[in-house]
Amino acid sequence: MRLSDLQTKEIINMTTGKRLGLIIDVIINAEGNIKSLILEEKKMKRLSSREEYELDWKQIAKIGDDIILVKDKYAE
Repeated sequence: MRLSDLQTKEIINMTTGKRLGLIIDVIINAEGNIKSLILEEKKMKRLSSREEYELDWKQIAKIGDDIILVKDKYAE
C-alpha cells in the first residue's frame, strides 16, 4: 500500500466515532516499517486553523476501503 492510498482514507476513532483527520505524512523507523502517522485536523470554527498530531501505528485496528479505524489509547 502506498502513502497516497492511505491519504484518501478518513481516520475514525472506533470508540467515539469521531473523525480524527487526514494523513499528511508518515514516520518510518530504521528498519523501514511505519512507526506513526502524522494527521492534520482542520478546525471547523476557523477554516485556516489546522493542528497536526502523531498517531502511533499500533493504534490502527483496521484499514478498510474508505476508512481507517483506530483504537483510542485512553479507552483501556
